[in-house]
Amino acid sequence: MSVAERQALDISLLLNKASELGAAMLRTAELADYLYWKDRMAGDETVALVLRKMAKAKERFEECERFGQFHPNYHEALDEVKAVESEMEKVESIREFKKAEEALDRLLYDISVLIAHSVSDTVKVPSNDPLPKSGGGCGSGGCSGGCG
Repeated sequence: MSVAERQALDISLLLNKASELGAAMLRTAELADYLYWKDRMAGDETVALVLRKMAKAKERFEECERFGQFHPNYHEALDEVKAVESEMEKVESIREFKKAEEALDRLLYDISVLIAHSVSDTVKVPSNDPLPKSGGGCGSGGCSGGCG
């Protein structure tokens, strides 16, 4: 068997395993929960109302933000965004959707780490977490000064 044939076989096996992993992901509780709450949000009039309010508040804040905190309505616009965010957290479907989204994101990240570290312990895995928990490199804010 030639090198090219062996590589094609390896890629074929890899694609098959990736397909199996994708099919397994479709059967997870995390995905089911995510899709359930996404549908609930889509059909919730309260969500539509609060999202329209948020869009208006963000637009107003962005106008003020162009001039920074020296804009006369900057703090008022910022408080309005915070108030709508607080209102959003009181809506069950939004709150539960965010929880489900975070759980699905965690699952996808954990799978990515397993795949990456099966290749090498030094492979970096991107995360949506703004505060990474483990070491990471200089770019992740986890540098101990021992780089280079």
